[in-house]
Amino acid sequence: MSLCEHVFVSQIGSASILHADLDAFYASVEQRDDPRLRGRPVIVGAGVVLACSYEAKAFGVRTAMNGGQAFRRCPQAIVVQPRMSAYSEASKAVFKVFEDTTPLVEGISIDEAFLDVGGLRRIAGEPVEIARRLRAEVLERVGLPITVGVARTKFLAKVASGVAKPDGLLVVPPDQELEFLHPLAVERLWGVGEVTAEKLRTRGLTKVGDIAMLPEAALIAMLGRASGRHLHALAHNRDPRPIEVGRRRRSIGSQRALGRSPKSAATLDAVLAGLVDRVTRRMRSAGRAGRTVTLRLRFDDFSRATRSHTLPQATGQTRAILVTARSLMATARPLIERQGITMVGISVANLENESTVQLALPFDKASNNELDSALDHVRDKYGTNAITRGILLGRDQGLTVPMLPD
Repeated sequence: MSLCEHVFVSQIGSASILHADLDAFYASVEQRDDPRLRGRPVIVGAGVVLACSYEAKAFGVRTAMNGGQAFRRCPQAIVVQPRMSAYSEASKAVFKVFEDTTPLVEGISIDEAFLDVGGLRRIAGEPVEIARRLRAEVLERVGLPITVGVARTKFLAKVASGVAKPDGLLVVPPDQELEFLHPLAVERLWGVGEVTAEKLRTRGLTKVGDIAMLPEAALIAMLGRASGRHLHALAHNRDPRPIEVGRRRRSIGSQRALGRSPKSAATLDAVLAGLVDRVTRRMRSAGRAGRTVTLRLRFDDFSRATRSHTLPQATGQTRAILVTARSLMATARPLIERQGITMVGISVANLENESTVQLALPFDKASNNELDSALDHVRDKYGTNAITRGILLGRDQGLTVPMLPD
């Protein structure tokens, strides 16, 4: 067993869910492709940190950090411009390794996935052996380090991979699950962000075990019904979700980091329009329409705000979703002016197949659909930048981050 592999106890039992997660993905691709960057602190992106190597993380550099702040923490960092096509190709190669390992693969993002290997014991060995071979295959075939967590549930497999990073393997057998889980910080629980963690800490709840000691009713009173029940279940490692192969995306979204400089209302509106344009193009390409539009904002003090609105009918029209997004942005204007904005995100959820909502459209909606379709046709034939909306002329629309196919 290598130094970067950890088996919590010797008995593996029925832990057969793997969570495989590439380490510092963008930065690792850059270090793979340029030997001069290996072992050195690397930052991908200049104005805002899109990704950073573990060497840079050791100095306190973090994703989404302002470039100036990152340089103050790590003056010797090497900055490289992002190469989205390279990351997309690397992701495809890694997922080919996943699919060669087991047919039961559930992609979460371009750099991580769940794999169920429980039915492969007779032909491929125990899950820990499969996990070791998976890591070796990704390194040999793609040239990237990958961390794997192995457990009985998806939740605990993901926690295990997080604990094992970077470039590690951690197996948590069923008879030691709570012994492993309960000493961890509450932030390890899915759904515990900065706000929820602060609520818990002010009540002296800092470890997962502290959450597990509370009755479910107490957590519901503290955090609300949904969050209380969710955290109570996870603190006891109750997660019945199976691996979902070919699961269609529940929402489609995009976001853009803005840096810390002040942004005019016109600039923010153009950013919003660009994001909506990008999201609705992806929706139409996937044949989806959605009802719930959500606006996500991050501010200069790293606090966040969310606004959402559910439409009466699912749509993939750029105009309809942009009108909704603008109204949501208007409600957040006082917060933006007071706290400064560093990130805007837009997503559309409650997705349906687009064909189910095309019947009996009013004339104006049908006309908007035709306009969107015409724009999509030109872009498909001549390239994304061949035509754009007037509000976006001459404006940088930011990077298009590679995504898993819908």
